[in-house]
Amino acid sequence: MNKAIKQLAIIGPTASGKSDLAIKIAKKVDAYILSIDSLSIYKEIDIVSAKPSKEELSEIKHFGIDVLNPDDYFSVDVFINIYKEVKELCEKRSKNLIIVGGTSFYLKSLLNGLSTLPNIDANVTLKVKNNLENLQKCYDLLSKVDPEYMQNISQNDAYRIEKALLIYEASSITPSEWFRQNPPKPIIENLDIYNIDVDRDVLRERISKRTHKMLELGLIDEVCYLEQKYTRAPHSMGSIGIVEVLDYLDGKTTKEQMLELISIHTAQLAKRQQTFNRTQFKNITSAKLEELENLLT
Repeated sequence: MNKAIKQLAIIGPTASGKSDLAIKIAKKVDAYILSIDSLSIYKEIDIVSAKPSKEELSEIKHFGIDVLNPDDYFSVDVFINIYKEVKELCEKRSKNLIIVGGTSFYLKSLLNGLSTLPNIDANVTLKVKNNLENLQKCYDLLSKVDPEYMQNISQNDAYRIEKALLIYEASSITPSEWFRQNPPKPIIENLDIYNIDVDRDVLRERISKRTHKMLELGLIDEVCYLEQKYTRAPHSMGSIGIVEVLDYLDGKTTKEQMLELISIHTAQLAKRQQTFNRTQFKNITSAKLEELENLLT
């Protein structure tokens, strides 16, 4: 029988010190770390994602990092499968688990659960792939059969249109009806969540310093390599830090403007993350980094 493990989550805006705190706690409580970061999951996107260093990754076993190629399909259900595998491994090895990262939507999905999807076979996948060559036609079809589901989906949102079409073709019912018949079930319950509370001015300063450090580490070379290998098409290539460098390479901005735009857009992301963390979780402990460190270590 597998031993019950202790689990906790550390969330907070980008550049708030989550990774360092998680490693300190993991050493004390004999835990593995599961990253909930929408960019760190990709191989080769190292500098842009501000992944933990090789030294840090060697100190404590991490999961959810370097799992996919930048052009691989990714959605939150992929992350949930990773979580289930990691939890099972922790139980087998009597390790605790610390979930840490800035993409708190993944954590919310673990707490709320996701509806199961219909069985999507190769024929359905191929049919949908061919249909998606005319994205507008797919959008129009779905809007006609399921206006309720499509009302919040943009006609350019290829990812969500594809998901809706896969459900429709595989189940022969509309996405709205599918989700009504298959409500989500929580995957994890009773999780202690700790949120790093950072002053906005302090955060902006940290973000600016980190952006300049990314440049020193080879940010531009990394983006050039990614573009050459994967083109600009993958969803991951639309991330903050990559888009601004591509604009610089296209001659649209100077290097100084590029750095400023990365800092501005990252600070805007941090603000959205803070709002999400404040409004989307119940029974959450929010405190300054030092206070959380004293509380947890």
